[in-house]
Amino acid sequence: MDEKFRKQMEENGADVAATLKRFMGNEKIYMKFLMKFPEDKNYDAIMENMKKQDYDAVFNGVHTLKGVCANLGLNPVYNAASQITELLRNREKQQIDIDKLNECMTRLQEAYERFREILDSYKSAEMN
Repeated sequence: MDEKFRKQMEENGADVAATLKRFMGNEKIYMKFLMKFPEDKNYDAIMENMKKQDYDAVFNGVHTLKGVCANLGLNPVYNAASQITELLRNREKQQIDIDKLNECMTRLQEAYERFREILDSYKSAEMN
């Protein structure tokens, strides 16, 4: 991982140092898993299920995404996913604060897309 990439990740809220410790300092394995993040289908499923107002499916997808992001140190995505998880946990549709959910979904989208762009740019640069 080059310094520019690491700095970009950290400036956007990723906890690279702590995550590398979880990967026992093995930067190569960390990068392998990190570069797979844009391929994860949970985010797309979450967005699709939000349109359908299938909040049980949104909960399941966001809960899984939360775990993935925790393991990768993508704290802004993890934090937004955590908030959404708590808004939906054990709630019937009529009990959900839709305004708060939409606010958290916006934060999730912004953070997710930001990291996806960073990772896609890094991958493109590595291929050239």
